[in-house]
Amino acid sequence: MQADQTAIILIGYQNDYFAEDGILHGVIEETSRINNVLANTLDMLEQMAPTEATLISTPIIFTPDYEELVDPVGILATIKEVQAFMRGRRGSETIPEFGPYATRIMEIPGKRGLNAFTGTELDNVLQANGIKNVVIAGAVTSICVDSTGRSAFERGYRVAILSDCTTGRTPMEQEFYCEKIFPLYAEVLTHHDLLARVEPAGIGL
Repeated sequence: MQADQTAIILIGYQNDYFAEDGILHGVIEETSRINNVLANTLDMLEQMAPTEATLISTPIIFTPDYEELVDPVGILATIKEVQAFMRGRRGSETIPEFGPYATRIMEIPGKRGLNAFTGTELDNVLQANGIKNVVIAGAVTSICVDSTGRSAFERGYRVAILSDCTTGRTPMEQEFYCEKIFPLYAEVLTHHDLLARVEPAGIGL
């Protein structure tokens, strides 16, 4: 996997999910799971930052009146009800643990739903950077991770999903998606697998 043709898409690394007082922190059943995901993600970023890989975050942020959501259902209805990811509040901010990588991570705004490609410039940015491999990390496995992964596949990218850098709402959900759903369109890797495969520009597949 050639580094300069690879993009790491970071989904949902915001305080409302990852901070202990985040509004949606309780969506993840096991606190230890989300802590492990964060630790693995930081390890992956530490080692990927010096490479030529493109690092991208796609935060979801809404205006205070949630005017972007018209008759929302499911998780989006819940987000509006509990007022999560509201612009100007701490919960919508990128987690502080990403601070050391702020100059390396490109933030692409505009995500208002489950799919990081919808309403954003993500596809244009990937095309402009010559990206062929899309690697996905973040939360939540069955929602934004899956939606974005499928969309990347449909756009012709080779997709990998990091099993130890993603989290479902429950351990059962995480296991089911990694074993039964993601392999239908993506390769499931650990972040260690990824690091072993990434090659400097001009080397590798």
